[in-house]
Amino acid sequence: MNIELTEEEKKAMRVLKRAAKIWPDSLWLFTNGTICIMRKGENGEHVTNRFGGMDQDYIVETIEGIGSDGGDW
Repeated sequence: MNIELTEEEKKAMRVLKRAAKIWPDSLWLFTNGTICIMRKGENGEHVTNRFGGMDQDYIVETIEGIGSDGGDW
């Protein structure tokens, strides 16, 4: 499939690619419809709660306005 992108779309992707180059290893992204920036645990792991879900205490910031889905392919 050949998808043509607008200049605005291309710019948004360039911004994310630049962010990836400086992204600290101590943080990761989790999405459940809202993008959550999460701190990793002491051993670099994604910290889960007692029910096996992501531990919301490790959310350091949320980003609204970017469509996302936490599902799998």
